[in-house]
Amino acid sequence: MVKKLTAAIVALTMAFPTLADVLQIRKDAPKEYVVEKGDTLWDISAIYLDQPWLWPELWRLNPQIDNPHLIYPGDKLSLVYDSQGRPMLVINQKFKKLSPGVRKTMKKGDAIPTLPLEVIRPFLTFEQALDKEDIDTRPVVLGANSNVKNIKTDHIIYVKGDLERSQFYGIYRQGDPYIDPETEEVLGHEAILVGTGRAFRTGDEANAVPASVRVKNSKREVRQGDFLMPALEGQTLPAFFMMKRPETDISGTIIDTSSKLREFSTMDVVVLNRGEKDSIKAGHVLDIRRASPTVVVGKDGPKYKDAASRYERTMSYFGDGEDSREWNMPKEKVGELMVFKVYDKVSYAIVTKTLEPVRVGDTIHVDN
Repeated sequence: MVKKLTAAIVALTMAFPTLADVLQIRKDAPKEYVVEKGDTLWDISAIYLDQPWLWPELWRLNPQIDNPHLIYPGDKLSLVYDSQGRPMLVINQKFKKLSPGVRKTMKKGDAIPTLPLEVIRPFLTFEQALDKEDIDTRPVVLGANSNVKNIKTDHIIYVKGDLERSQFYGIYRQGDPYIDPETEEVLGHEAILVGTGRAFRTGDEANAVPASVRVKNSKREVRQGDFLMPALEGQTLPAFFMMKRPETDISGTIIDTSSKLREFSTMDVVVLNRGEKDSIKAGHVLDIRRASPTVVVGKDGPKYKDAASRYERTMSYFGDGEDSREWNMPKEKVGELMVFKVYDKVSYAIVTKTLEPVRVGDTIHVDN
């Protein structure tokens, strides 16, 4: 069904239009489409547009639909054009008259969203990006009720810090720093979720009395030195994402991935060296680009820089004229991603589309 939907809304435009441009509908887009349970506005937009994030342009022109979020399973949508040739989706009123029971059985909660959290939840990780100063203020695991280095489910751990009784906590381990490849600035540290637990003694740090926590589940062994945070802190995400292009130009780099693999693909989570201070927001859709291989031209003709000798690379760097030059090739699009969690200097995104495997070091880009 998603493939079918993707064929029907992905045709809004092949490029970002100016205000004077007309949205370009896909050649294979249907003239009519009946909304099915499980559809999202993003899916439907992808059926009609090559760039689904332009869906507001397709629905905003619709005089029948003040709020395009309130489209229900069973609604029949028709693709029409206004007097200026602009495409829009409208609810087919004739179809509604033939099917009077459809709307009556639907409740407000059944309206379809843009992209529901549940679609991507199975692929999301619980890692966070925290400042070292923040991590240093968190309650710390001192040890367990038995002399073990690796603590598992049902163990009791003792914590340096004042905890709230009956509160659930996430148990984290400080990971590698996120470093900006452009400035070498430390943007934050990875906080890796290793387990969860529930506090049953509050503790008194001033008198060296530890808090007590029973480990409820563990993704990895809990260790001395791990730290605790309230279970939901930093994990709250919107029920659905309003996927759209940023309103300002943005460029940056993929600096890490949750899988730690060299190459990754659709539905993998990546880390970007851009965040709230760069006007990044949850739901932003960005292009992933990669620089084509650099070519050096010498007396023996063009060669890829990696295949050229040190002498040829040196001469191309210091050479003059057309006989010895280094050519920096353009960056080409290799995929798309959507931001879902934003911090001050770092954000997490999920890869939504790939033309070829994505890599750490690929760039993100949006031109307006």
